[in-house]
Amino acid sequence: MIKKGMITLKEKYDKKDLNTLPRVHFQGRIFTILTAQEADKAVDYLMSAPILGIDTETRPTFHRGQAHLVALLQISTENTAFLFRLNHIGLPPSLIRLLEDRTITKVGLSLHDDFLMLKRRHNFTPGHFIELQHEAKELGIADMSLQKLYANLYGEKISKSQQLSNWEADVLSDAQKLYAATDAWACIKIYNKILELKHSGDYTLLKAKVSNPVSDNSFPSSFPE
Repeated sequence: MIKKGMITLKEKYDKKDLNTLPRVHFQGRIFTILTAQEADKAVDYLMSAPILGIDTETRPTFHRGQAHLVALLQISTENTAFLFRLNHIGLPPSLIRLLEDRTITKVGLSLHDDFLMLKRRHNFTPGHFIELQHEAKELGIADMSLQKLYANLYGEKISKSQQLSNWEADVLSDAQKLYAATDAWACIKIYNKILELKHSGDYTLLKAKVSNPVSDNSFPSSFPE
């Protein structure tokens, strides 16, 4: 019998199921940071938060051999998101201080890739970060994209429609800003839900179906000479 309040997680989340879910997006305040001075003030604010969600965006490449530096670093509390336009300000000392901080919990997804991209702008030693992929694996979840993780845990869909947009545009659109803020904020939501489920144990895991392996009996008993 499934206990009341218990949720069912899927080891593998079928992408087709995403289309049936209601959409969710960040509903807090969003600030775009365009100067080092603005970054200093934003970091002072962020350093007072107990937990931060973090993500990055890079202008997509469509030609072989082409590469771009990371253009946007989005950092969010549970109700306020800051979008640091790194293509305008680089990685100023205040942001490096935040990235190297060891006191504030900072959560993200595929952090190794984010760190590699950020270090191409300025080297730093990552402070206290939690990788959501490691946390999700402890619940038995195998699909690790942000969209699928959020859908699995909350039954809601995060839109990825702006993922391949131009993150180096002179002015970011409202849709880009909302997309970026949502991704950073969603990291906090995912982490909090995983902690809740680990503590309560109020979940069951629906294992992915595995096709039967080919048995020895399927081979011919003899082969032609």
